[in-house]
Amino acid sequence: MIRLTRAQLPEEVAGRLAGLTERLRTAPRASRTTHARRLWRANPDRKALRTALTAMAPGRQHCMYCGDNQGTDIDHHEPLSRNPLRTFDWLNHLLACSMCNSHVKRDRYPVATDGTPLLIDPTVEDPFEHLVLALSLGEYHPLTAKGRATIEVCGLNRPLLTRGRVQAQRVVIYCLREWARARSAANRARAVLTVREQPFADVCQSMLRQAVLPTANLVFSDSPGVVELLRQPELRAALLS
Repeated sequence: MIRLTRAQLPEEVAGRLAGLTERLRTAPRASRTTHARRLWRANPDRKALRTALTAMAPGRQHCMYCGDNQGTDIDHHEPLSRNPLRTFDWLNHLLACSMCNSHVKRDRYPVATDGTPLLIDPTVEDPFEHLVLALSLGEYHPLTAKGRATIEVCGLNRPLLTRGRVQAQRVVIYCLREWARARSAANRARAVLTVREQPFADVCQSMLRQAVLPTANLVFSDSPGVVELLRQPELRAALLS
């Protein structure tokens, strides 16, 4: 999970969504959830929403939660069943794979005792303020209560993901060394593109952050020269843009 920038919807789409929200607001409270589900299924702007979300997604339209599978579903970050008035709220939509949306996260949305949401929204906050990735294991560890809840609700440490992150780190290191060996700008750009389009963008972003820490040489002790590569301004600019 990495920080993402939310796109702007076309004005006409945003206007229609606002109109649907108003229709829900005037519906009887007891039937609001049922009404929201019916309107959502019939909403012709779902294609436009998906297009905007895929443009925001990491890599090749990967899930905004696990970062592994292709995003296929529009997920309501705060579930429709909990707050039907946010059904058409663009700020409540994320791109998710069917595994995360339908089988892992589902309708879970933990909150603190004061009502503050405990699920990270990567379009609002930097996940790395709440999570740290142990690169050698491919496992997330919480830094905050929000990080702990997100790991649990999104299943971020399920074995398939941890193994994938370990493999992703090997791919990133290989591409970094290819970048260093490349003599032409085109070949260097190709190495960067390979990193940016593969699954698990969080691995590369975590490597970039950990490379500038005092513990960097310890973290990358099995990969000689990688710290120096990750600290090169040209490479960092290409991978962080």
